Amino acid sequence: MAKGTNQKFKLYSLAQIMLENTDDEHYLTMPEIIAALERQGITAARKSVYEDLRDLEHLGIEVEGESAGKSYHYHVVNRPFELPELKLLVDAIQASKFITERKTNALIRKLEKLVSRYEATKLQRQVYVSGRIKTMNESIYYTVDAIHNAISENRKIKFQYYQWNVKKEMELRHGGVYYHISPWGLSWDDENYYLVGYDSDAAMIKHYRVDKMLHIRLSDEAREGKEHFRKLDMADYAKKSFGMFGGEDQQVKLLMENRLAGVIIDRFGKDVMLIPADEGHFTVNVNVRVSSQFLGWIFSLGEGAKIIGPDGVVEQMRGEAERLIRQYRAEERESYI
Repeated sequence: MAKGTNQKFKLYSLAQIMLENTDDEHYLTMPEIIAALERQGITAARKSVYEDLRDLEHLGIEVEGESAGKSYHYHVVNRPFELPELKLLVDAIQASKFITERKTNALIRKLEKLVSRYEATKLQRQVYVSGRIKTMNESIYYTVDAIHNAISENRKIKFQYYQWNVKKEMELRHGGVYYHISPWGLSWDDENYYLVGYDSDAAMIKHYRVDKMLHIRLSDEAREGKEHFRKLDMADYAKKSFGMFGGEDQQVKLLMENRLAGVIIDRFGKDVMLIPADEGHFTVNVNVRVSSQFLGWIFSLGEGAKIIGPDGVVEQMRGEAERLIRQYRAEERESYI
């Protein structure tokens, strides 16, 4: 390519050279900058490059020069994101089951462009997505975008909802009928993304896994259920719903061993009141949606956790325990062998 053929791209090319090749630990000297421009078909005099480096500030790119022996070298400072911040974003993307592996890698590649090529390798070393359980619904980006658009335009949405059958096939629920829901928010819980909305036909708040929603489209109807969501704390809703499973909203009293105090605080927050029961135990009242998921969570804590009220929930737990005993009786297992 003849020199000078890309002069009109000089400032843009200079910005890309500095952003890609410099950071707090890597610099370019003036001869190196001029040589990099020449490789892109751009001729540049030293004096004009000095002026261009100053002009980059108008583009939000701050370049600093430092003495290096008998010469100067230059590097970009104050990027929009620091490397530790990008590592946090990369980790969050990797941990998100609702983002496909292909989209995960594409997003990380985009994040790498926000740092120098040297720092990008440090982000690449954070990438371990192969083999992780990820959603296979590639349309989730557009689903989330459609939900946000519906919320901002105060409109309902229509979508189909699917589940997996034993043949590992995608199977539409209720014969493929379209759900007609008023969207009011999105919640990230237990590594999954959920739409929280109002079902007018059932006259109740419901939630749906976003990665299991298909063929979403905006409805012409205005959203309903505002009075229900005006008094709904979305964070509290997610906290009460174990694994976002539904159930009756109740206050449950637990008797816990002291060693499980951290488990309770991690789940329900520091404002929860722990009342000493004896030297080794405390009681706590928690507001939860009582479901099989909640009962299973109590089971998982072992003999250090016990439901002591209300009586109806204690009976539910007793019934669940009896069901497990019946399910795992030795004679019943033998019949399947």
